[in-house]
Order: sequence, then structure tokens, then C-alpha cells
Amino acid sequence: MRILLSNDDGVLAPGIQALASALREFADVKLVAPDRNRSGASNALTLDGPLRIQSYPNGDTAVINGTPTDCVYLGVNTLMRPKPDIVVSGINAGPNLGDDVIYSGTVAAAMEGRHLGFPALAVSLDGYQHYDTAAIITCRILRALAREPLRTGKILNVNVPDLPLSRILGIKVTRCGSRHPAEQVFCQQDPRGQDLYWIGPPGDKFDVAPDTDFAAVAQGYVSVTPLQVDLTAYAAQDVVVSWLEKAGVSANGE
Repeated sequence: MRILLSNDDGVLAPGIQALASALREFADVKLVAPDRNRSGASNALTLDGPLRIQSYPNGDTAVINGTPTDCVYLGVNTLMRPKPDIVVSGINAGPNLGDDVIYSGTVAAAMEGRHLGFPALAVSLDGYQHYDTAAIITCRILRALAREPLRTGKILNVNVPDLPLSRILGIKVTRCGSRHPAEQVFCQQDPRGQDLYWIGPPGDKFDVAPDTDFAAVAQGYVSVTPLQVDLTAYAAQDVVVSWLEKAGVSANGE
């Protein structure tokens, strides 16, 4: 199996290094990741300037000032030859649950892989300790995909409890939960009296029903949530058509 491995925590982050080490036991791995932490970069793609790379002695590649999406784009289109069989993103330090996936660079890297036509997996740890647990589970999922390909055309967003492997209760297929909107902004001043703004923490959990990713991880289960690139709300199309007609909205201003 040929794997393109990326993340949003940076090329030297413990999660991606732990996963790379585990994957190289049975796969051909090309690691292409940002040179620094780009958490929250979502699907940003660098279009206003060139990208430079830094190569490490072990073959890992850092993309200078690059986003996770940049890394996967470069990896697929030029840096990994032959091209990968699958794109894997992670292991992220901290979970990517519920509507956090909107902002997640970890999920975005996997999404770019899927957008470019490859199976894709995003892996996050609900903490900062047991990367070995997440690495073992990721390897198991990838070996299963090699034995029995999953032809859904979806991204698998995997969240692993921060527990020893022996305490993991199993795997649950879940849906995304949700949070209350984040509203906090912290204002400070620099030495010259100019305002500085810090975006506050995410909102509290709102939808934590038993079938959500939030609930599964909290109970000690690995959460696997299928995600899709196509954001079209098909069920709402007819509703929008009726609304346009009733509201009298037209393109020519009449």
C-alpha cells in the first residue's frame, strides 16, 4: 500500500511521527506536512505565492508556510511517484468532532485527497498522550481497507479516545454532533496601544445524542464518521424553489 501522509500540526508533531513509524512497518509512506502548526486552516489553498519545500534525511517533506491542503495537493501531483493508493491525515493532537470538522486542517487534508480522487482517512486523538493507540487503530483500518476496499466515495473521520488500547471498547459508526456557537473574543493591547484580538475557545457541546461522534468518544469508543465533499443539501432544493416563487425573487429585478 502506498500512503500519502499529512496533517495540520506540522511535520515534526508527535502524532504524525508516531503514525508514520507504525505505517512504515507494512506500507510505502510519503510524509508531506506543513513546516509548522496550521490547525484551523481548513481547506485553505495558497494561490498568492510560490511554495517551497524542505526535505529531511529520512525522506519526510515540509512545505514552508504551506497549508494541509497545499501539502496533499503537492504530494499527489508532484512529490509522490508513483501516486498514492490512499491519503491519510493525522494523528491530530486533539479531537475533530461535530462541527469542528468545518475548521479542521486535519479533515481538510483528507478532503483534498478525496477531491483529487483517492480514498481518504482523517485521524484525531481526543487528547495528547496515547498516540500509539490511535496509530494501532489506524493501521488496523488501513489493513482492512487493503483486504476489503470501501467503495463509498466518502472520507472516514476517525476519532480515538485518549486511552490505552486495552481500554478501548470498540468502534462505532457515528454522525457529527454539534456545538453552541463560539462567541468569545479576547481583546488586548500591544505596547503601542493597538488592539489585538484572540479568538476564544469553541462553544459548549449541544447535540451529544447517542449516535454522535461526541457520545462515542466520551464512552470510550472509536468514532468513525463518513464525510462527503459534496455539501449540497439535496432535500432542501425543492423548498428553495418554492420559496423563490412565493417570495417573487427574480434575477432581472422585475
